[in-house]
Amino acid sequence: MAAETRYRQLVREIALDHYGYVTTKEAAEAGVPAVELPKLAARGGLENVAYGLYRVPDVPVSAYDQFAEALLRAGEGAYLHGESVLALFALADVNPRRITVAVRRRTRPKLPAFLELTQVKGEAHTTFYEGLESQPVAEAILECRGRIEAERLLDAARQARDEGLLTTAEWHRVRRELRP
Repeated sequence: MAAETRYRQLVREIALDHYGYVTTKEAAEAGVPAVELPKLAARGGLENVAYGLYRVPDVPVSAYDQFAEALLRAGEGAYLHGESVLALFALADVNPRRITVAVRRRTRPKLPAFLELTQVKGEAHTTFYEGLESQPVAEAILECRGRIEAERLLDAARQARDEGLLTTAEWHRVRRELRP
């Protein structure tokens, strides 16, 4: 029983850093055998979300949970892309039906309806916002050209600049590239 309590505590500590989620890989790296996660789930200590992905039910829900789940479902090296980065910060008044996650390699996970994968080629510059790997805001704004009107993207860039999400150089570049 002591080992189960220790495993539950380790899993909970991992989950607190990942919006309530823990993967089998992360748990194993922390010393929790992979066979223990289904046992914890059967006893109500975890919820099985997807293959190799669990959620600790007593971790408080946040606005970033679904973004974190999307990234974990997509796998290693995945990052938020395009409108999803704008939605993360409520920029450009976007509310996409799906969270777009970019992946560098081909993946075939079973996806829920809220998640859309887009494969990118080559190296992509990413950053972390709220602990979530993402396309930089400046790149995301420019990525949305043609799908969101330019004036809304300029407003989003102004808001992002005011919130400290764009450097001066990025602000000037985005403004220059969005002007007709």
